[in-house]
Amino acid sequence: MKMDILSKFQNDGYVVLEDYLSPSEVEELRAAGEEFTTNLPPENERKVFNTVELPQNKDQYFLDSAHKISLFFEAGALEDNGKLKVHPRVSLNKVGHALHWLHPTFKKISFDDRAKETAFQLNFQEPAICQSMFIYKNPGIGSEVTAHQDATYLYTQPPRLLGFWIALEDATLENGCLWIAPGSHNGGVHRRYMRNKDPKASELLVYDSAAPCYPQSNFRAVPVKKGTCVLLHGQVVHYSNANKSQKSRHAYTYHVVETKHVQYSKDNWLQPPNPEGFPLLYRN
Repeated sequence: MKMDILSKFQNDGYVVLEDYLSPSEVEELRAAGEEFTTNLPPENERKVFNTVELPQNKDQYFLDSAHKISLFFEAGALEDNGKLKVHPRVSLNKVGHALHWLHPTFKKISFDDRAKETAFQLNFQEPAICQSMFIYKNPGIGSEVTAHQDATYLYTQPPRLLGFWIALEDATLENGCLWIAPGSHNGGVHRRYMRNKDPKASELLVYDSAAPCYPQSNFRAVPVKKGTCVLLHGQVVHYSNANKSQKSRHAYTYHVVETKHVQYSKDNWLQPPNPEGFPLLYRN
């Protein structure tokens, strides 16, 4: 088992673990995610998250969400004044970024023995969980996530980042499953997403270079059943299409960084909480 997951991870940059969660655990997480939609923020405080137009780059709310449970809407869900165009249940893009620490249901799964064992098999010595998100990918409105590397956003030196992407509903070609470019983790970090050093700029967060163009032929669709966990190397390039189907594609995802002999960049948008730092996976 140990060699299998490690060698596959090193070769492809990702590993699919079927039946990672039990059906009851999947249901518990899904219900916790749905619950956020019953208590939406007031209209004048509603914020959109979108990987194409990038409204979050200018938004202190996004920066402040690092150590909170913050709600982000789909662009297509809101009028300009914050009124909903859609049912509240399908209005959210995601919730982040501290579910793994502040929400008991997500915390229990994030620090579970299966996660500890997985990180151990991938040779993490003192991993810490740095962020987590519930992603809705709602029917008809769930927006695309453009091709990217997670290390763009959570950069470490040397690069040691691991994503756990857990399907809480079947992820299909129709509802926006992951597309991954096998082996693309071997090409370094292609660009960085950083705090803007210019204090007068309206953009609080900036990319250090233009988006690379990745040939579509590099990518492989990774449809999975609910309960599956996809392990993602921080440098593997992946994306997901918009959800044009009638079915949602809920997922819970979180990221682990190595803290031993690894420097977490002070330029990253998300910084460790002071003074305690990110919570350590093996010790919680």
